[in-house]
Amino acid sequence: MLDLFHNPGEFVIARCDQGVLDPNCHADTQKFHDGIGSLDLLRALRVSRQKCRPLSLNVQLPSSLKPSSCSPRDVAGEHSGIEQYLQRLEREIDLVGCHLGAEQRVEQFHLGGGTPAPAHLERLMSHLRGRFNFLNHEGGDYSVEVDLHHTDWSTMRLLRDQGFNHVSIGVPDIDADCDRSVACYQNPAPIQSLMDAARTFGFRSINVDLGFGHAWQTPDSFALKLATIIELEPDRLMVFDYARPPRRYRPVLGDKVRALCSQDDKGAMRQICFEQLLGAGYHYIGLGQFVRPDDDLAIAQERGRLRRTCEGFSRHGYCDHVGFGLGAISQIDDLYTQNTDEIERYLQQLDMKQLPTCRGWRFEAGDQIRQMVMERLACDQELDIRAIERRYGLVFSKYFSAVWPLLEQLSRDGLIELSDRFISILPAGRPEVDAICNLFEKDLGGAKH
Repeated sequence: MLDLFHNPGEFVIARCDQGVLDPNCHADTQKFHDGIGSLDLLRALRVSRQKCRPLSLNVQLPSSLKPSSCSPRDVAGEHSGIEQYLQRLEREIDLVGCHLGAEQRVEQFHLGGGTPAPAHLERLMSHLRGRFNFLNHEGGDYSVEVDLHHTDWSTMRLLRDQGFNHVSIGVPDIDADCDRSVACYQNPAPIQSLMDAARTFGFRSINVDLGFGHAWQTPDSFALKLATIIELEPDRLMVFDYARPPRRYRPVLGDKVRALCSQDDKGAMRQICFEQLLGAGYHYIGLGQFVRPDDDLAIAQERGRLRRTCEGFSRHGYCDHVGFGLGAISQIDDLYTQNTDEIERYLQQLDMKQLPTCRGWRFEAGDQIRQMVMERLACDQELDIRAIERRYGLVFSKYFSAVWPLLEQLSRDGLIELSDRFISILPAGRPEVDAICNLFEKDLGGAKH
């Protein structure tokens, strides 16, 4: 990706591979602080209810509590880890739900962290439907992450029966002890089976998560692995750097920390990724997300209806986003809140009938301007400068005076088209859209708050 350094008297654009942003959370959590707590969230929820805004719900199931790690007796037992977690999760759902209105539609829902056991899934969904207004007849976008090794056709059928219409499949890498003389990529047969199940049961889209950057990966092995996945024709691919993986792929406490490959190899893998996927007809939306041209996200982008939220790109950016579970993030108006990611603290807070909110961030006027610029540039691949100036009462080139010379350099390099009216990202700049947008996030001394 692009990295721009300000040298005295000149702006130099240097290329270095930094992977893609964390696909699990697109809020800038580095700004979060413990001055935001549960009372802030409760006030925001009440405003949401008063304005009767639609909802986007996100429920997180910790990957460390997979039923597969327990004995059958423990899975069914009252004191198993997953059972304890579900009890507190249901309590959190109730504590939050009582501050929202029954008429607020759930237009988007995401279940992340892995595939729960069928009994746990049915119990969780029953509890959620008893508290929230889920849509019928495919009216909403309801997505789920599934674990490749613990999901079969019967589970896929159950997920579809529960209303899920988008599925995300993780593609794990084999261990570092693999024979370097053989191509090190995952056998596609299990992935093919789940994709066949998803298509048979009528899921609207299939996403495949694909990581790069482990030490045992080589550009050649990654190219072969990617080509194998492309042959399966998923609707979407989420490509991420193992140096900054989504939460569900991060090692849990006690796991062995795995070595990463060199920056040169990582850069080569990233280039291979763009060459193969764009060559296969996929569009790069940004944040590591590639989609087929007939995908809902691609169509939303063409129609100017794509939004970027704390959950990534969405057709439902006008919704209030409410997160449940360990480390979950909520976004309502100008407020972000996040639950604790410490399991013991999460359980204890809910045992005391308190929300597990531990930190957050409320962006101010200057933050709103930068967020709007970054979102529209990312989602539309262009920015109407005059519209920003009229909306916020500013002169764009002066407000972003430190960024403007960098934009001029990008224009000379053929990555963007720049005028006093528009910024348009050209085809050569599409792979760098994340870095271009992030220029406006950096405090380069131009914006006045």
